[in-house]
Amino acid sequence: MIEIDDDDRKRTGTLVTASAHIITAVIGSGVLSLAWATAQLGWIAGPVSLLVFAVITWFSSCLLADCYRFPGPLVGSRNPTYINAVKAHLGGMKQKLCGMAQYGNMVGVSIGYTITASISMAAIARSNCFHKEGHNSGCHTSNNMFMIIFGITEIILSQTPNFHELSGLSIVAAIMSFAYSSIALGLSIAKIAGENHVRTSLTGATGGVNMASTEKIWNTLQALGDIAFAFAYSVVLIEIQDTLKPSSPENQVMKKSSLVGVTTTTIFYILCGTLGYAAFGEQAPGNLLTGFGFYEPFWLVDLANICIVIHLVGAYQVFCQPIFKLVEDWCNKKWPESRFLTKGYPIGGVFHVNFFRLLWRTGYVMVTSLLAMTFPFFNSVLGLLGALSFWPLTLYFPLEMYISQAKIARFSFTWIWLNILSMVCLVASLLAAAASIRGIIMDLSNFKPLHSVS
Repeated sequence: MIEIDDDDRKRTGTLVTASAHIITAVIGSGVLSLAWATAQLGWIAGPVSLLVFAVITWFSSCLLADCYRFPGPLVGSRNPTYINAVKAHLGGMKQKLCGMAQYGNMVGVSIGYTITASISMAAIARSNCFHKEGHNSGCHTSNNMFMIIFGITEIILSQTPNFHELSGLSIVAAIMSFAYSSIALGLSIAKIAGENHVRTSLTGATGGVNMASTEKIWNTLQALGDIAFAFAYSVVLIEIQDTLKPSSPENQVMKKSSLVGVTTTTIFYILCGTLGYAAFGEQAPGNLLTGFGFYEPFWLVDLANICIVIHLVGAYQVFCQPIFKLVEDWCNKKWPESRFLTKGYPIGGVFHVNFFRLLWRTGYVMVTSLLAMTFPFFNSVLGLLGALSFWPLTLYFPLEMYISQAKIARFSFTWIWLNILSMVCLVASLLAAAASIRGIIMDLSNFKPLHSVS
């Protein structure tokens, strides 16, 4: 039964659909870089870093869930987007800074997912080539064609009117994320059982032996950025919460969904990171399923990459729908009488095409695809996205809104430790961002356009 909320909106979301949205947003391309990240950090710092980021993400998501309504978590007006919540609780310049961080991150994630999906599609072609020609064959292929294929698919799916229509797609995408993560785990276990002659250590890749000490430091910082990206979903948490039906307090349902999502993904992350490290040691590939540590059985590697592509098709929509809504709401408010903006034309009696939506969303997908073709570097791009978004969106704004909502006194014990937590994470984010920018510069200097990026 569809319930009409007190703002005349139809919301049908449940604990299951919200959890599916979270898992779709969290278990993304980031999981595939965790073996490499663990290899840089080692057996101690790797799992500990994953647990620390998981706890911080869950803690901040609970604070953010309470900020969906204003002035209190249970009563007051709804804030359908993250930026609306910041505007209600903090206002002023902080609202503008939040908008820049949130929507900039969503554009970056759209680019990152395009890169990752194309790498997985190219890996399928290369896997089949290696199976036929041998593991020493070049089997090079350009990722650009696959980016175009992914972009065309997203152009079609982007015509989905709004976030509320994505529940089915998110559930399928969440199932796919479990599928390819499980395949990666199974392949890692098989490799460990078959040939466990790799170098691992408590402190990770050894500076001064396999790399310079400065390189070790930069890689460690970039690994932290990759882990931060792997847990990034605060950017769409409020938008997910706005889909929940009104029968139960939204903040309580969202906290349960966050606990389910973060717990589930953390278990997968630790398993993927540690087993991938155990399987490959310090030579762990940047992308566990496309770095060709695994060649056989080729059909299973292909299946895993197909699951990745299907998952990213849905995850792309989870992150870009809020951008679509922002631009379209602004245009409709600016030009409310324009039939070009508001008129829908039925096709087949079921689907309605709006020409403005068609042109604008198509243009967005094309631009993100072109940017992905320009910077097709998996690990460095993920690290930069994670570093730039983690502190402001996962820590700073949720903490500031909570302090404002709970009226916590300045320089009280709670105020001090919350701000210390925020500052520590800010420093870590800045260092990880610097390492990732360095990685992108090095990738650009070594880039060979005709070869696939692995």
